[in-house]
Amino acid sequence: MTTSTEDSSTAGPVTIVPGDSRYVEVTSAANGRFRCRPRQVRVVGSTAQVVQAVQDAVDAGARVVARSGGHCLEDFVDSPETEFLIDLSELKAVGYDAGRRAFFVEPGALLGDVYRTLLKGWGVTIPAGLEAGVGVGGHVPGGGYGPLTRRYGSVVDHLEAVEVVVVDRSGTAGAVVASRDPADPARELWWAHTGGGGGTFGIVTRYWFRTPGAVGPDPAGLLPTPPAEVLDSLVLWSWPDLTRESFGRLLRNHGRWHELNSGPDSRFTSLFSILTVLRRESGMVGLTTQVDAGRPDAAEMLDAYLAALNEGVGVPYTHDVQTRPWLRSMLHPRMSGNVWGLRAKCKAAYLRRRYTEAQTDVIYRRLTSEDYRNPTAGVILAAYGGMAAAVPPDATATAQRDSVLKAFYLDNWTDAAQDDEHITWIREFYRELYADTGGVPVPGDDSDGSYINYPDTDLADPRWNTSGTPWYTLYHKDNYPRLQQVKARWDPLDVFRHGLSVRLPD
Repeated sequence: MTTSTEDSSTAGPVTIVPGDSRYVEVTSAANGRFRCRPRQVRVVGSTAQVVQAVQDAVDAGARVVARSGGHCLEDFVDSPETEFLIDLSELKAVGYDAGRRAFFVEPGALLGDVYRTLLKGWGVTIPAGLEAGVGVGGHVPGGGYGPLTRRYGSVVDHLEAVEVVVVDRSGTAGAVVASRDPADPARELWWAHTGGGGGTFGIVTRYWFRTPGAVGPDPAGLLPTPPAEVLDSLVLWSWPDLTRESFGRLLRNHGRWHELNSGPDSRFTSLFSILTVLRRESGMVGLTTQVDAGRPDAAEMLDAYLAALNEGVGVPYTHDVQTRPWLRSMLHPRMSGNVWGLRAKCKAAYLRRRYTEAQTDVIYRRLTSEDYRNPTAGVILAAYGGMAAAVPPDATATAQRDSVLKAFYLDNWTDAAQDDEHITWIREFYRELYADTGGVPVPGDDSDGSYINYPDTDLADPRWNTSGTPWYTLYHKDNYPRLQQVKARWDPLDVFRHGLSVRLPD
């Protein structure tokens, strides 16, 4: 073990190698399918320490990756090729930078801690994700979203600047601060971190957030203000009561409502929901909804939403609604999504329109078939659109701006001996669902590609993507060539790479 003497208040650097009792902990991550066994793990506590760690890795010719929260769904970090792992979990400060007139967040900070600190300190927040244990480091550069996105846009729509450790053509590591300022010579590096994905340009050591156009010296006016309270709703439909017809009607009603109510000018931008549709043996189909309780029409909005979803379904449901403080709702959601340590294979899609009848038939059949059983496999549909759609697709690297839902297809299990069975099931489910477009959600009238924060390396595999549309178009659309230019400028040696990282141009 080595420790730094640079500042007694700064964690690290600490080097952990195989045989150290801490090695198992620092090399574990959310998806139990993957495990890296690097030569060393460097726990860091400052930007200078990250620079030195990257330099040490480059000098040793070692494949280097960084981990913040550890929630990557593929093996981008937890790969057999990982030789040098930089652990960012102790870089977790959150505060206000008066010099930049922006709030700073370090990559190891967890979303729950960010929400708590920003709210209690200044009464503000960022419109990021619902899972409190997710690290900021990987969430932001993928274009993170959450319950306040329909009202305030994506989290990257509030990204003011980013500090990144990069490696130049000579193999020298250094830190660069890139901002949204049009005069900033490093502006393109900032842009790439607004949806280009993590682990592809360098290692982020600090983010700064300020809402575009925010003025004045008061920090409380520089980021969105969350609701004081929300109507926190939980609706449950009994799976045994759903027939193919009623199930299809429910999913198409849900999609149609989002088609009609997801524009930037919709009165429903303060309503966010997640529809969880797991296999029938789970027993229930669940819907959680947050509505700003401070709106005088909040209860009416929620009632209208549920009435639209249930129109013509004809199946009884239970509904429990509570008025809860916003922060409590974020930290303790009505339906938990924590799957840490489970084995998983996941896929995703942006939806511009409701599922077709043929697609709801596929979903029903795949979720009720008798030849496969797993109560934690299915699809989750998260509301999108609203103010996210007010931003042009090239203003940030997040290209999918006019979609109304994000679909997350998941399969979780525990037994490694069952890997092939479960992975085959979700692959075939997804391929059949998008059979008309080569087994993947090709951008078009109905779909709009996929979300890089829900990565799926199958999209780069011609066995599962027969569409002729490259994986990078599914994730980045027309923004990909620009991302390649950023890659060439800031990571010319391709030091930072993984299965779906931006490739250097030919």
